[in-house]
Amino acid sequence: MPHPKRFLPPMTALRALESFERTGNVTQTGLELGVSQSAVSRQLKVLEDYLDTPLFTRDRKAIALTPAARDYCTQIRAALEQIGTASLRLKANPRGGQLNIAMLPAFGVRWLAPRLPDFVARHPEVTVNLSTRLKPFDFASEPFHGAIHFGGRDWSDVAYQELMREYVVPVASPKVAGTLRGNTLTDLFSLPLLHLETRPDAWEKWAQALGEEVECPVGMLFDQFASMVQAAIHGMGAALLPTYLVENELQDGRLVALWSESKTSVGTYYFVWPKDEPNYQPRALFVDWLRKATDGKAKDGTGRRHLDPAS
Repeated sequence: MPHPKRFLPPMTALRALESFERTGNVTQTGLELGVSQSAVSRQLKVLEDYLDTPLFTRDRKAIALTPAARDYCTQIRAALEQIGTASLRLKANPRGGQLNIAMLPAFGVRWLAPRLPDFVARHPEVTVNLSTRLKPFDFASEPFHGAIHFGGRDWSDVAYQELMREYVVPVASPKVAGTLRGNTLTDLFSLPLLHLETRPDAWEKWAQALGEEVECPVGMLFDQFASMVQAAIHGMGAALLPTYLVENELQDGRLVALWSESKTSVGTYYFVWPKDEPNYQPRALFVDWLRKATDGKAKDGTGRRHLDPAS
């Protein structure tokens, strides 16, 4: 429901308040906005009268915002920044819509980014904006039209478009691999193990998929795959990594596989969006493009087909 008009103050007065809160000075606010001191004072008084709420404490020498007004200004600043960003995006692409996507960093760089030029060439009227989010969030409070999600269908109130299943392989530098005492999972788990913060039980789940129960020791934690790959290359331990992510490193010998590639998927990548949200044309075009690009079939990041045990 739209907010009642009486709660939407004049934009000029809001800009004056936001500037005054930052500068703490009517003179500086006037210089920033290109108006006189008296004009700034009038706008601040207009806002106070409009809201019918005291916003300032006054004495003969100065005025200052009340604590409640400072809290109000913090929210106003965020709204003004959002309006400014929306206006910039409109100016940058007046013919079409914006598509704001939250992506997982490694997947976005290695899988999505190389494919995006094709979508842009097919739909130049749509501007795609990418930002990083590592975990599910509330679409109602974030400025995204969709997101890349890994795992299962465990993000509530969203629609799903499957992109690809993920297959993982344990890897390490040649030096670390040379310290292995044998070829069992127990031998492998005796190495220093590297972990991803968002997948703290990945090693255990991988072992379970192989029919083994192995207790995983605590090791170094990383917030992104990219830093974990570099740690593995520099001999800091063994890492359990998606095959699509380390294909080049395995080919050039910076990393070596410590186990044969698993044919059991440990999770799936999806594109998700609010399922009850009205149809949004740029997103509909993107979902259709994704559907055709993935062909509705399970692949890893290299395009190779894998046997799905459930099929």
